[in-house]
Amino acid sequence: MTEPTNTIEEEKIQKEIHKLLQDFSSTRENLIPILQAIQTTFGFIPQEALRETAAFLKISPGEIFGVATFYNQFRFTPPGKHQVKVCLGTACHIRGGDIIMEEWKRRLQIKEGGVTEDHEFGLERVGCVGCCVLAPVVQVGDIVHGKMSPSVVNGILLQCELAKREEDKTHNETE
Repeated sequence: MTEPTNTIEEEKIQKEIHKLLQDFSSTRENLIPILQAIQTTFGFIPQEALRETAAFLKISPGEIFGVATFYNQFRFTPPGKHQVKVCLGTACHIRGGDIIMEEWKRRLQIKEGGVTEDHEFGLERVGCVGCCVLAPVVQVGDIVHGKMSPSVVNGILLQCELAKREEDKTHNETE
């Protein structure tokens, strides 16, 4: 009989967390750096990581959750393959960043901070991307798109769909 997938995943996470925690002393001052390392490793903070970190630091998982939720850099759900960051800093907001955010929410059918069911896209608001002259700005993965408009959202989604089809085609040919 095989183990359920969740158990296997939890064991993988647990092993990775144990390896990661070896780089830290078990003092409470290391909580934020530990959470940052976990997020860098997994792209989010899994529940198992909260439990392991709590045991390591000898504090409650609830206390760790409280600290982690205070900072908007930490997330508790896996990110989308294509993480969409809509800038809503001053320049982007003035130039229609909120309209761009609404278009992404409508097109992806998710809320801000959400992930599509297929985990292809995640959507988040950011305070500044650092290229105000191109406002409004959206960052998809590592690519910054400036002078955004609702029609450009459609173009980006089409590019991602075409890339996925090409990836699937290449994957199927190698099998």
